[in-house]
Amino acid sequence: MGNQIRAWIALWAIVLGPAATAAQRPDAGSYSPARYQVVEARSIMVPMRDGVRISVDLYRPDAPGRHAGILSITPYDNNSLKTRARWFAARGYVVAAVDSRGRYDSEGHWDPFTPNHKTDGYDLVEWMAKQSWSNARIGMIGGSYGGWTQWWTASQAPPSLKAIAPQVAPPDQLENIPYQNGIMLGPFVDWAAWMSGRTGQIVDTGAYGGYTVTRARDLWHTPYLTLNEARGPAFAPWWETWIRANVSTHPYWQAIAYQGPERYAKMTVPALNLTGWFDADFPGSPMNYLGMKAHAGSPEGRRPKLIIGPWYHGLNERVVGGIDYGPDAVIDLDGYITRWFDHYLKEIDNGVVDDPPVWVFVMGPNRWYPERDWPLPQTRWTPYYLTSGGRANSLEGDGLLTTVPPPSDRSDGYTYDPDRPTRSPYGTHGHIPGVVDTRLGARGDEVLVYQTPPLTEDVEVTGPIEARLFAATSARDTDWMLRLVDVSPDGFSALLGEGVMRARHRDPAAGGQFNPAQLSTIEPGRVYEYRIKFWRVTGNVFSRGHRIRLEISSSYYPFYLRNLNSDSDNAGLATKPVVATQRVHHGRAYPSQIVLPVIPSRANPRS
Repeated sequence: MGNQIRAWIALWAIVLGPAATAAQRPDAGSYSPARYQVVEARSIMVPMRDGVRISVDLYRPDAPGRHAGILSITPYDNNSLKTRARWFAARGYVVAAVDSRGRYDSEGHWDPFTPNHKTDGYDLVEWMAKQSWSNARIGMIGGSYGGWTQWWTASQAPPSLKAIAPQVAPPDQLENIPYQNGIMLGPFVDWAAWMSGRTGQIVDTGAYGGYTVTRARDLWHTPYLTLNEARGPAFAPWWETWIRANVSTHPYWQAIAYQGPERYAKMTVPALNLTGWFDADFPGSPMNYLGMKAHAGSPEGRRPKLIIGPWYHGLNERVVGGIDYGPDAVIDLDGYITRWFDHYLKEIDNGVVDDPPVWVFVMGPNRWYPERDWPLPQTRWTPYYLTSGGRANSLEGDGLLTTVPPPSDRSDGYTYDPDRPTRSPYGTHGHIPGVVDTRLGARGDEVLVYQTPPLTEDVEVTGPIEARLFAATSARDTDWMLRLVDVSPDGFSALLGEGVMRARHRDPAAGGQFNPAQLSTIEPGRVYEYRIKFWRVTGNVFSRGHRIRLEISSSYYPFYLRNLNSDSDNAGLATKPVVATQRVHHGRAYPSQIVLPVIPSRANPRS
């Protein structure tokens, strides 16, 4: 596989030429230099409005006067933030590194999604603003869960919060984690086990306290209601709520939700959103960019920025999944964030607000491109239709993708047996490890494969992806899972994007789109239209000679928990698997298709 990856990289480099120049990177510009010694104070116990005391480590420049503040809240031990806190403090910021409520040194009860996290953020911002060293202008940083804490805090509109920089921030809980379009994610079950107690639970070496090592075995347990307890050694009392609350209208999710026009309208802060094409929490950043641009409660809030690199969850890597994306893949990330805060917290007119609102790194040419908006305004939404001779099963099937609507109606069928799920190639990683080869999982007849002939010219695909799938199942519930794959001439099949949907979350009134707020009835054997928005999309050039492939299955285990195809309103309570016969229809009557965001040639742009 290593030789195939290297060959794929070499082909890209030959066909698409050199990387971007320094001027085409999102980190250009000056920012506050490191000029201060840093003074540190540990375990300052700050009372919240309900009397619970939250532990704060403070990193302050050793200089008189009033300074801008940066707040970072984490459930992963605030000591883990010290290196980054010192970096910002040396540049004139007072950084508060905070243990989340109920974690490590902070008092209170730990629940990842208690609404207290919203009010704690507000209280901490205003506590910082009232200190003698403060200029009363506070920003927030942090990634993943630390991105959530920024949006939860912003939803409360604390007066002293002036800017945020969320990295890989997830959206609301039914949209990505712990549920991806209604389907529980295996890695987040690992996260839940690891986070069950006040400190990290450790069962072995490896990601998420070692729980990933036994993921494939452990996640076979049913009912899912007792899965976390069965894993041990700690039991999270909130796990049962996660399983029972399988719609977004449940009070548990509503109390922590932050997205939606009416919620964005309460937020006034400018947001610098950062993510990567291989980030397992990808949907949040573009969703928040669009939500704030359209609905934020201030002119500054309606000018968000979005940066998407070739990265996975950690951000700012050059080599991802064994592929070297070149020196320009790594930017001066904290330098850019400092420049952002210099403007909004120190009120320095440094031109950052006039930077392009969107930067995307396109894989293949390995170049950054400044863009006017997301989706890219020049996008040509191009449908690729599914067609076959009736036997699109596996890599050996006859499934095709074509930009010409097929003249006749046909269908392809497969059997989904929950006891024989399609295997995902992610291994024991805590997150998506970058490009992975899908061939092993696509060899079985329970996977439908549709692909173009070898491309006669390069095709850039950058932006949101949506599929229209006309499909029927013999069960009363099932899952649909779609994967966008770049197939090189030597056969290496690079997984670039995914779209999934639990059938019961199909909204009949919205053209078959996912609706986290309700469950619909699925009549066995009836053809329904499913509009599946890919949760992870791409910025990639499919090179001449490559193929564009779409894979369809009803499982991808253990990255997603299996749907047992039960007729229960809650799949988390099911114990007995039901074998389902699936059928995907295509043609004039049922135009199943994947709509790709094709970008006109950047070498010779067209209007």
